[in-house]
Amino acid sequence: MSTYTRDRVTRKLAVVLAGLSTPSSTRLLADRLADATTARLAAEGIDTERALIELREHAIAVTSNLVNGFASPELEAAIESLTGADGTIFSTPIFTTSYSGLFKSFIDVLEPGSLADLPVIIAATGGTERHSLALDYAIRPLFTYHHAIVTPTGVYAATGDWGS
Repeated sequence: MSTYTRDRVTRKLAVVLAGLSTPSSTRLLADRLADATTARLAAEGIDTERALIELREHAIAVTSNLVNGFASPELEAAIESLTGADGTIFSTPIFTTSYSGLFKSFIDVLEPGSLADLPVIIAATGGTERHSLALDYAIRPLFTYHHAIVTPTGVYAATGDWGS
């Protein structure tokens, strides 16, 4: 978890995103949140080590894990980056009023209790502002069920929020 040097502490931040395209607005939102978090911690004298977990790179491994119960070495490393973090940002696109299937499948392969007491910022992207409530009726309860510490405010960005 945390490492300490002379007068500074380093915190590990895992950034998990379930965007499916490149470039991805889900990735852009996650990057902006991670940058803001890193800047805030730096202002308090805390260094940040960031681990980026792009779920689309692990899609086949996640599916295989659901079927056979075994994580590939790459998926295991991603899970260890997440569970060894001091805090995390989860960002998903909203499809049909809820998180993506890849996002949920990744959560499903985690060991029970592995997210307990982990501070979590939840974020989502979608085509319309109407889907912003998915943060509170779908994503927040998912992490609450896993006993994570979810920030009171989630962040949602619709297509129109990005400008031209």
